[in-house]
Amino acid sequence: MGLSGARVDAIAERTNTTKRMLYYYFGSKEGLYEAVIEEAYSKIRALEQSLHLDTMDPREGLRELVEFTFDFHDKHRDFVRLVTIENIHGAKHVSQLKTFRARNASAVKTIADLIARGVAARQFRSDVDPVDLHLFISSLCFHRVANRHTFTVAFGRDPSGARSRARHREMIVDAVMRFMQR
Repeated sequence: MGLSGARVDAIAERTNTTKRMLYYYFGSKEGLYEAVIEEAYSKIRALEQSLHLDTMDPREGLRELVEFTFDFHDKHRDFVRLVTIENIHGAKHVSQLKTFRARNASAVKTIADLIARGVAARQFRSDVDPVDLHLFISSLCFHRVANRHTFTVAFGRDPSGARSRARHREMIVDAVMRFMQR
């Protein structure tokens, strides 16, 4: 649905509050939408940090990060939908958020640290940019959720089915680990 299809009356009803309170706390429908985006990204970044990948062997840490990313996207389809809608709108709302870029810097720092430790341990190749690796992991995990409906119609196979899910998780982890292999 996204911002344009959302009705404040319906939001107030679903959240057991009033329109007046929503406007009081968020200022506008756009303010509420931006708060939702901020909270969604805050959640994934906090969960990533709770993995404590810096205490793991680099290969184990990277594997854990890819599995986490896969599982998060698979279980939080509303997050995938929210990100897709925001991209359709050209990142109009996230560009207004003062802390958005800084909040997401932790994802790249985590990957940069994993790469550096893996290179030092002679486990990972040294020519990979952390932003590119983040994009690679996100793309593989995100696409199967964001495009599952058209994929199902086009190929007669639902990528969100249990057997497909397990196979895709293994394939994606393997692809990333092989890509990083020294």
